[in-house]
Amino acid sequence: MSKKIFITGTGTDVGKTYVAGLMVKKLKDSGRNAGYYKAAMSGNERGADGSLIPGDAVHVKNISGIAQPVTQMCPYVYEHAVSPHLASRLEGNPVCLDVVERGFGEVCSRYDYVTMEGSGGILCPVCFDEEKIWLEDVIKRLKLSCLLVADAGLGTINSVVLTVEYMKNHCIPVRGIIYNHFHPGDVMEEDNVRMCEYRTGIKTLACVQDQDTELAMDGELLASLYEE
Repeated sequence: MSKKIFITGTGTDVGKTYVAGLMVKKLKDSGRNAGYYKAAMSGNERGADGSLIPGDAVHVKNISGIAQPVTQMCPYVYEHAVSPHLASRLEGNPVCLDVVERGFGEVCSRYDYVTMEGSGGILCPVCFDEEKIWLEDVIKRLKLSCLLVADAGLGTINSVVLTVEYMKNHCIPVRGIIYNHFHPGDVMEEDNVRMCEYRTGIKTLACVQDQDTELAMDGELLASLYEE
């Protein structure tokens, strides 16, 4: 049976996709059959034939080196760089949880370790007009535990603690935190990590620097975070 985990962030542009790519690469390089999935991607460009290119999926595939076709990775791809609920209002094709669950099940049937990435932060609205679906509804429907990705810089204490408190209050398991854009020796960023651990009780799994091509984390430990 496939083992899975969900990647969410303290907000948009904290580097969820970059970190997810490094995670999938670590699993693959440690000999595991790894796959990737995302319910909805916004802000995508069009190819020469006019079709939308799922940019996050392409990035993860390129950085990790997995053979999984990008067509398996995301059922909902939008052009506008806004939350999925608004993108679908502008473009049509609103997110349906049944479709997301079916696609996720198909990926899980092919790969032993599946990393699913969320859109935006934990409060991202995935659909609103046709049906009220929030990111947490996707997580709960698929029965997933989470890793939280946060920017290591100024303001992260507030965003990490508030995000973790929300997730705890809504019974969403948080398995650990990965800090992105980290600068070793930066007193503020190192203190941010300590303060977040103190206030949340959630362990730091790794600190990722810009341009890292490897996740500084043991492959066995990473794999142990994924659950059936």
